[in-house]
Amino acid sequence: MTNRYGKFLSGVLAGSIALMCLSAASVARPITPAENRAWAYTGQTPSCNDEGPLARIQSHFARREAGFWQSNLEIIQFQNVRQTGLRSTGLDFIPRRYCEAKARFNDGKMRQIAFWIGEGTGMTGFDWGVEWCVVGLDRLNASAPDCKMVRP
Repeated sequence: MTNRYGKFLSGVLAGSIALMCLSAASVARPITPAENRAWAYTGQTPSCNDEGPLARIQSHFARREAGFWQSNLEIIQFQNVRQTGLRSTGLDFIPRRYCEAKARFNDGKMRQIAFWIGEGTGMTGFDWGVEWCVVGLDRLNASAPDCKMVRP
């Protein structure tokens, strides 16, 4: 009885190894840049220090703080805005520009903000969108740890 069970387990193990080898071969695929798709992207996104994305972050932050956290915390000013990556996830993914900035808040503190600007990720899918995270204020750990999920 034990011998049959051992043969069964070795057969299952051999089958699992074969399946892993076949799936590893299917991972390698040709890269098609996002600009060459049927509904192509242009690869154009606003720069990190463009007024549009920064204003969107500022207004969405204030709205979230007031509506969800019942807080009057607001972003007063952005400083040291810089790009940390451009299309860092690859040419065949949605074009994204990764950025970081320091921000002064109305409580007098300076905090780090990480954000990305993505083409076609806006409300209707035609405009650019912004995903952002304030280090130390990610209360639900949606981008944890330390806003890593919005960085390249």
